[in-house]
Amino acid sequence: MTELHNERPKFETRMAVMDDLERLTGLMKRSIDGLQQDFLSPKQIEASHEVMGLDSQLVIDGTYFVIIHEGDIVGSGGWSYRETLFGGDHSAGRDARLLDPKTQAGRIRAMYTDPTMARRGVGRLVMHLCEEALRAHGFAQAELAATLSGVPLYKKCGYIAVRTFEAATKAGVTIPLVQMQKTF
Repeated sequence: MTELHNERPKFETRMAVMDDLERLTGLMKRSIDGLQQDFLSPKQIEASHEVMGLDSQLVIDGTYFVIIHEGDIVGSGGWSYRETLFGGDHSAGRDARLLDPKTQAGRIRAMYTDPTMARRGVGRLVMHLCEEALRAHGFAQAELAATLSGVPLYKKCGYIAVRTFEAATKAGVTIPLVQMQKTF
């Protein structure tokens, strides 16, 4: 039977491991290049790889999920109890300080979906897993930095925009982002 685009495929979920890093990097590249086309210029898409990407601290912390369909990693995303709001290992401004769940919002981080699986439940599944984990760790609020292509998903999940800002690359190319929050 052929799978229709509007049917929900069956997914497996698990925590990412260090052996996944190469496949995750490929997923992130496909996601950025494919899903940002309606929102960013080609120059901004290329520059996005400097601003976004793999944060191996999430994998080390055991807070990064992978979504698998038919043996392939088709989505990923995680949560964090650390200060950094967005960015990868190569990004400037990372801060590994621990957050206080009683007074600070936990982070939703590094959400990526393979473009061939967009709008098929991958992002919602990652959000559900992350929010459950944040609540289990005592957080009453979540915060994230959304790309423009991610804003509709996060709004549907109950997040509200609190500010827009730009992340700038070393070459001065700016990438628009939206800081969003949700109280559980």
